[in-house]
Amino acid sequence: QAQLVESGGGLVQPGGSLRLSCAASRLTFRLYDMNWYRQTPGKERELVAGITSDGRRTNYAASVKGRFTISRDNAKNTVYLQMNSLKPEDTGVYYCNAVLSPELYYWGQGTQVTVSS
Repeated sequence: QAQLVESGGGLVQPGGSLRLSCAASRLTFRLYDMNWYRQTPGKERELVAGITSDGRRTNYAASVKGRFTISRDNAKNTVYLQMNSLKPEDTGVYYCNAVLSPELYYWGQGTQVTVSS
């Protein structure tokens, strides 16, 4: 069974930065598109950023464009989310998602990000 393990979450003040990592194992990482989602209480899980399997194309939610950067290192089986200029509304549990097809995808367990003074 494939495994995705997120790390890098924590408590940060508004305006600060965090870098999330998601390490993948037991899957052919270079074939998967990778995404970061976040979920806050009472809301549906929302797509924050995505990157294609070859790393050539990325997409972002409008709310994070210009502040967040998704990247990947296929040699390390890892995807990253650099988050700058964090706002309280960025608070949530961030999930890593690996997609090979609509029928084959995996989720990580999530990492908490809290933006508060």
